[in-house]
Amino acid sequence: MPSPPAFLPATGREPESILILKPSSLGDVIHTLPAVAALRRHWPGAKLRWLVNPEWAPLLENNPAVDEVALFPRPSFRGPLAPLRLLSWARRFGLVSKADLVLDFQGLLRSALVGHFCKRSAFFGLSDAREGARFFYHAAASVSPAQHAVDRYLALVRALGVPVSEPLQWPLPSGDAPAGFDTHTPFYALHPFSRGQGKSLSLGDVQTLCEALAPARVVLLGRSESSPPPLPNVDNWLNRTSLLELAAILRLTRWTISVDSGPMHLAAALSPRVLALHTWSDPQKVGPYPKEAWVWKAGHLFPRGRPEALTPAARFADIAAWVAQQKP
Repeated sequence: MPSPPAFLPATGREPESILILKPSSLGDVIHTLPAVAALRRHWPGAKLRWLVNPEWAPLLENNPAVDEVALFPRPSFRGPLAPLRLLSWARRFGLVSKADLVLDFQGLLRSALVGHFCKRSAFFGLSDAREGARFFYHAAASVSPAQHAVDRYLALVRALGVPVSEPLQWPLPSGDAPAGFDTHTPFYALHPFSRGQGKSLSLGDVQTLCEALAPARVVLLGRSESSPPPLPNVDNWLNRTSLLELAAILRLTRWTISVDSGPMHLAAALSPRVLALHTWSDPQKVGPYPKEAWVWKAGHLFPRGRPEALTPAARFADIAAWVAQQKP
């Protein structure tokens, strides 16, 4: 590890500026929000700048926890010359950065290179960083692979002496529902597709679940190259919402039913009224963070905070019946 610069939070001097390194993904950006909110509360005078992929920037623009958004041009770093382009970009970015403190929540080589070139900064990350990123840190917060992502990121700010108070804050812009969206009729939000391998529902599963929820209104959300057949109770908004429009819809729903995905974590940040459908991923590590949120896995429903409290739900009809019994 390199020798630390003169500035360290342990000296008692408050940082004037902080750079957050968390370019992606959507779920991970959301998981970082409580840690950044804690930084804002503890050091209200510090300028917080966040390096993020352009597609997730709308969540951080006009965000009360973030003063400035810097865009990480991830698509530029592809192909055989990608390492050289990344190195050149990171060096240029670091030279103009004036951050006292750089926090690497990403834990990869590309984010570590950015922090490395911020020569005048104290640079901290997580103990489980990959690709040799930890070599560049002045210090690393100790975390466990068994921890939920939110708790891992909170460990980093706690290691700096930043207190974390409950309930956690999830600063997010409000957004507006898309034009033409019916905001008056109650509905369930269904997000059935994910980029993750083996996490999505099949079109047949989507149709079965929507039919089981009938006659209740179901709003279909997300991205997909294919779509289930039209149903009288389904309002199909697949591929039709921006990120902020999606957030606005999720604020309005009675309950969100979603596979393990970024939009599921967005819904959980907005409300604990979430049922996360997990096929193979571990909900204790990557499930909805609120302990009041619910999880379906291996034919059972349970609150994330009480995984031993199992309710059998082998069929989509069982899931629909359970959802219909929940208070909005």
